[in-house]
Amino acid sequence: MNWSDLRLLLAPPLIGGLIGYFTNDIAIKMLFRPYRPIYLFKRQLPFTPGLIPSNQSRLALRISDTIMGTLLTPEELQKLARRLLQTERIQAGIKWLLELALEQLRSTSQDRTATVVGSILKDLFGQSLPRLLRVWARRENFLEEQVNQLFDQVFLEFQFSEEQARQLSQWLLAGVFPPDKIRQAVVDFLTDRNIQVIDTIFRERTSGTYWVVANLFGVRNALSRLRSFCLDEREVSNARIAELIDTLKVSYRLEEWILNLSLQQLPVATVRQLRRDLRDAVRNYVRTRGPEFLKGLSSSVNWEMLATQLLNRLRSSKVVTSSIDPVSEELALILERYLERDLENLVAQIIPILNIDQVIIDRVNATSPVELEVAIQGIVRSELQAIVNLGGILGFLIGGLQALYFYFQ
Repeated sequence: MNWSDLRLLLAPPLIGGLIGYFTNDIAIKMLFRPYRPIYLFKRQLPFTPGLIPSNQSRLALRISDTIMGTLLTPEELQKLARRLLQTERIQAGIKWLLELALEQLRSTSQDRTATVVGSILKDLFGQSLPRLLRVWARRENFLEEQVNQLFDQVFLEFQFSEEQARQLSQWLLAGVFPPDKIRQAVVDFLTDRNIQVIDTIFRERTSGTYWVVANLFGVRNALSRLRSFCLDEREVSNARIAELIDTLKVSYRLEEWILNLSLQQLPVATVRQLRRDLRDAVRNYVRTRGPEFLKGLSSSVNWEMLATQLLNRLRSSKVVTSSIDPVSEELALILERYLERDLENLVAQIIPILNIDQVIIDRVNATSPVELEVAIQGIVRSELQAIVNLGGILGFLIGGLQALYFYFQ
């Protein structure tokens, strides 16, 4: 076999291998390239741009349909949500939020937080609570238990101390019943008609020695003289009344009476009636004037300053810090029960809101052909290279078969 025959036999496998290798490589590259259409004499050349860039919108739709139809189905999203929303993870998330809120309260700049909390408190006491009070006041048993408990534990067992009794008796004698008011009361009481009635009763209803005195002397003269004395001699009569109060130890008697004053000494029926009257009075007051009272109180309180003081108290409260764990645990359990019951409906509502399929389409369309090529090459680089190598091998085998044919020919 000479050199020319050897070249004739070796040429087909080598040329076939090269053609197979490079045609596969060119075909794979033509999936992505050229990235833009190429025009010749204002006419677009075929196969430009590449297969994937020219069909990127349709590719994005197929990818979205495939992912949403097989990977991110509602059932798979429910399983994913159950794995993500485990009780421990929910509790950790809630605890983190609570700690973050507490840390925010502990920061030096809390003016905005105080303003918000103050507005909430103002609306609560000035608007919401009065409306609720109007609704509650329509109930027949409104404040019944509370007022009864207040009456039984406070009013029924209340008794003045010695100091309180002394101060109250002094106030009564100095402010409520001073000598001048007692004198004026005597003058107002001793009218001509009252004097006539008293004199008549003494004359008709006394007996023995008192009858003799009443009918011989009578009391009309004495009462008339007392009335004239109180009218004409005001200063002197006031002094005499003050002496009588001091001589008769009215202050001591009054103090002793106040010390012994207690509702427990009254009959049971009277106590029950007092409790009923107190309950009705409180309910009527709250029903008629309670909302206006709360509104007036709300307008007179500096809620922002109160909110600032409240936040300062919460910042250093150990109770708040120690309550984070149990509160987060309880909230996590509540959320878990809610998710167990309504997770399917919740996922069905979330899928249209998230619009995942449109997100996938937009993301694929927004990806440039260069980035698509790099991404696909990065995923299946070895597989694509195997296709190129396979093309070279197949070309070499076909060329070898042709060389064998030439050899036997």
